[in-house]
Amino acid sequence: MEFRDYYRTLGVERGASADEIKRAYRKLARKYHPDVSKEADAERRMREVNEAYAVLADPTKRAAYDELGNRYGAGQEFQPPPDWGAGFEFSGAGGPDMRDEAFSDFFSSLFGRAGRGRGAGGAHRMRGEDRHARILIDLVDVYDGATRAIKLRGARLDDRGRTVTDERVLDVRIPKGLAEGQQIRLAGQGAPGFGGGPPGDLYLEVQFRLDPRYRVQGRDVYETVPVAPWEAALGATIEVPTPSGRVQVNVPAGSQTGRKLRLKGRGIPGDPPGSLYLQLEVVLPPADTDKARQFYATMARELAFDPRRSAT
Repeated sequence: MEFRDYYRTLGVERGASADEIKRAYRKLARKYHPDVSKEADAERRMREVNEAYAVLADPTKRAAYDELGNRYGAGQEFQPPPDWGAGFEFSGAGGPDMRDEAFSDFFSSLFGRAGRGRGAGGAHRMRGEDRHARILIDLVDVYDGATRAIKLRGARLDDRGRTVTDERVLDVRIPKGLAEGQQIRLAGQGAPGFGGGPPGDLYLEVQFRLDPRYRVQGRDVYETVPVAPWEAALGATIEVPTPSGRVQVNVPAGSQTGRKLRLKGRGIPGDPPGSLYLQLEVVLPPADTDKARQFYATMARELAFDPRRSAT
C-alpha cells in the first residue's frame, strides 16, 4: 500500500489554512465533478479529491495525519504503525458525497469506519455525533478488569480559523475479558447535540500496548520462556511470570526450542477463556570463562552430538 499525500492531491501547502483547503477543494470539484467534467479520469480524480478533503477539512483527522507526514512521502510503501492514532478522538463525519466504497485502502487503514458517515447537517434539533478513538491498554488490565485514566486528543478551528488542540482525560473502566478490537461505549461522551439535542456516544476501540513478552491471537496468549540446556534436556519445574501471575510449570525432559506448553484457561478470560501457550527457548550459557569453556570442550568430546545430522 502506498502513502497518499493529501496536500498534493488538493494542491496546497502543508501549512494551508482551513479556508485555503476549502477553496482548493471547490476549485477541483468544479473541474472533476463527473456531471460537468470532460476529463477522461474525472470520476477517479473526484474520489481522490473528496477523500483528501475528508481528512484535511477535519481538524482532528488532519492533526493525526500530519503526525505521519514527516516520515512518509507520496508513493512510499506504507503500513500504519501498530500504535498509530491511539488517543485521537475522531468524529463520524466524512467528506462530501462519500460512500464506503469511495474510500481507499489507505484511508481505511488510518481511520477505519471512524472516518465514515455523514455530518449532522442543518437539522433544528439533532443528537450529537458519535465519536471514536483507539486506546492502548496493558494486556494484564483485561485479566481482572481495571480503571484507567485515558487521555484523548482532538482538534478544532478557533474563530480565526486556526487549529487548536483539545485534550481531556476520562476514567475508563476496562471490563474483564475484553478482547483486542472490541469497543467500550461511553454514553453521552460524544459530540454535543444540536438545538438542544442529546450528545452522542464515545466508542473506544481497545488495542493492547506492545509488550515483548507476549503475543495475542484472539483470546490466546503466547509467551516465550527461556530455559537452560539442562532444564530442557533433563526436565525441570520452573516458575514463569504470566499476565495472571506467576505459575509453576513442568518442562518435559528432552524439550527443544520451539516446544509449546499449553496452559488451558490461562489466556484472556471469556466464555470460554483462551489458553496461554509457553514457547520454550533454550538459552546457552556464555563461554566467557576458562571453566565454562572447559565444560563445553568436555561436552564436545563426550556427547559426540551432531545437530546437523538430520540435514545430511
